Amino acid sequence: MENFSYSRPATLRDATAQLGKEHGRVAIIAGGTDLLGEMKDELAAPARLVPVRHLREMQGVRTVGAGLRIGAATPLVDVVENRAVQEQAPLLAMAAVKVGTPAIRNMGTIGGNICQRPRCWYYRNNYPCFKHGGSACFSALGENDFHAILEGGPSFIVHPSDTAPALVALGASARIAGPGGRERIVPLDAFFVTPRQDVRRENVLQPDEILVELQVPNAPAGSRATYVKEMVRETWNFALCSVAAMVTLSNGVVSDVRIVMGGVAPVPYRALKAEAAIRGQRLTETTAAAAGAAAVEGARPLAKNGYKVPLTQATVKRALLSLA
Repeated sequence: MENFSYSRPATLRDATAQLGKEHGRVAIIAGGTDLLGEMKDELAAPARLVPVRHLREMQGVRTVGAGLRIGAATPLVDVVENRAVQEQAPLLAMAAVKVGTPAIRNMGTIGGNICQRPRCWYYRNNYPCFKHGGSACFSALGENDFHAILEGGPSFIVHPSDTAPALVALGASARIAGPGGRERIVPLDAFFVTPRQDVRRENVLQPDEILVELQVPNAPAGSRATYVKEMVRETWNFALCSVAAMVTLSNGVVSDVRIVMGGVAPVPYRALKAEAAIRGQRLTETTAAAAGAAAVEGARPLAKNGYKVPLTQATVKRALLSLA
């Protein structure tokens, strides 16, 4: 690990003022469960760390109007155990409890979970790939068992977050602070970027910006939700595929539905075709299977990850049937 300085800001405005204009030179740290690992593995070498976990604006869960405000530096365990989250946005609690282990959930934050870097074997072993400024994605012709089947290319990473699909399904937004007190609100479905948009980055945060909080609307009245995660082993792993599903039934018919998948694309992937296939229908084996098939329409698996297509199809079907 390279030497670095540590500068504790007094305020959020002070924190943004320290960041600069170049990605990687100064890094925000809250839980550090991803960043410190990257620094130890020499994947990141910031000259300065700016801690933000102590900043009031970035802490805790509050009920505001018809929704929640969750500080980006709030530990995942606090999200899981918060009664307001359980009652007003249960899908988020279901997803957050699937992150890592109890130790990771106690240290890691919700903001860090949605902003973590890819878990691609080549990236994590410092190959000169697109993510490191190189000119190739080694997974395309190499070891690609766990890579993207949807929206892949030129890099075939998958987004590793559990909470991100749930937040997108809930219609959440990100409050982002920049220098000089500037702020902007970005819907979560526009927060993440594909490799075709920016092959080096996974979200819209600029080097002088901080994710401050997540604004989460209450789940629709009468809605039902589930988060299903398929892994190589039962715990402490990232998703081969995951499904955050939320449906509202009116007289047994689906009137509203949101299906967002993780582990299959470089961003949390909203399965709009699957939603269209089930909207206005009753939840049955046939309609859920049709939604599963629609969810993987257009999939382009690589040489070793073709298994993800039927796995994702079946996971979508199973998630929907659990809500019938």
